[in-house]
Amino acid sequence: MGDRWHVEVDRSVCIGSAQCLHHAPDHFRLDTARQSHPVAPDTDANEPILQAAESCPVEAILITLLGSGEAVFPPEE
Repeated sequence: MGDRWHVEVDRSVCIGSAQCLHHAPDHFRLDTARQSHPVAPDTDANEPILQAAESCPVEAILITLLGSGEAVFPPEE
């Protein structure tokens, strides 16, 4: 069985660039204020979501391992 992730968007940081929609259109939506949010906060680990997080110009997308809370992105320094 693969990893499960918890995905969230820090709406105080999100600038609505829509890069997440470009990389993972099935996993993110913009609301009327052009703020991103995950379609399903708890999801199977997958490359499009990781690419979306890595492409966010302000690192507003946070991914942690479901259950343990260990950071997937951005990685802990």
